[in-house]
Amino acid sequence: MGIPVKLEVFEGPLDLLLHLIDKNKIDIYDIPIVEITNQYMEYIRNMQREDLNIMSEFLVMAATLLDIKCRMLLPKEVTEDGEEEDPRQELVEQLLQYKMYKYMAYELKDRQTDADCVLYKRPTIPEEVQGYVEPVDLDLLLGDLTLSRLNAIFQDVMKRQTDKIDPVRSKFGRIEKEEVSLSDKFTYIRGYMKARKRFSFRQLLEEQHSKMHVVVAFLAILEMMKLGEIRVEQEDTCGEIMIERTGDTDGD
Repeated sequence: MGIPVKLEVFEGPLDLLLHLIDKNKIDIYDIPIVEITNQYMEYIRNMQREDLNIMSEFLVMAATLLDIKCRMLLPKEVTEDGEEEDPRQELVEQLLQYKMYKYMAYELKDRQTDADCVLYKRPTIPEEVQGYVEPVDLDLLLGDLTLSRLNAIFQDVMKRQTDKIDPVRSKFGRIEKEEVSLSDKFTYIRGYMKARKRFSFRQLLEEQHSKMHVVVAFLAILEMMKLGEIRVEQEDTCGEIMIERTGDTDGD
C-alpha cells in the first residue's frame, strides 16, 4: 500500500517552475534544463487527474521542457547576426514576466489588507462652508492692468519720437523751449473727443508733435480718468486700449 503524499498547489505550470527554481537556488538566466525537467515530470506524475483542464496546462509545459531538453542536446542554432540562440530564452522571458506579475499581486494584496485596517472619518464640514467660493473683485484684480498698459504704450510712442530726431541736424540751430501747458492739452483732448466719442489711446499719442506733447497728453489722460471725464477700456489682456468720453466735455 502506497504512502499518500500531499502535494503543494500551484496556480499553473509557470508557478511550479518558479517554485523549483527557488527551491534549488538556480539562476533563472542559466536554468539546468535536464534537472528541472526531471523534477517537473516527477511532480505531474503525482498530480491528481481529476481536473483535465488544469492537467493539460501542465502537460503542455512538460512537452515544452522536453523540447528544450532535446534542442539543448543538438548543435546550437546561429542567428543572422552570427549569435548562438539559447533554446531557454523564451521560457526565461515568460518566467520573468510571470514573476513580476506575481510580486505585483502580492503587493496589491498587502495594500488591500492594510486598507481593511484603516477607518475613515466622514466629512463634517457644513454645506455653507464647503460650498463657499470667495468672490473675485475684478476691479482689484485688473487694477494695475490699465495703467501698466498705458505706460507701455507711452514708452513705445516716446521711443518713436526719439527715432524721428535727425542725429546730425538736431545739433544745429537755436534751441528753443517748447511751452505746453496741461490746461491747453485738456482743451485739445476735449476738442479731439468732440469728433470722436471713442478713440485709441495709441492713436492719440502718435498724433502728438513732440516728446513734450506726448508727456503732457499722457498726464492729461491720467487726470481726466481721475476726474471721471473719460473711461478707459481694454477688451483683452494684450488688446488695444480704447478711450471713451463719459459725458459732455465742452467745459475747460
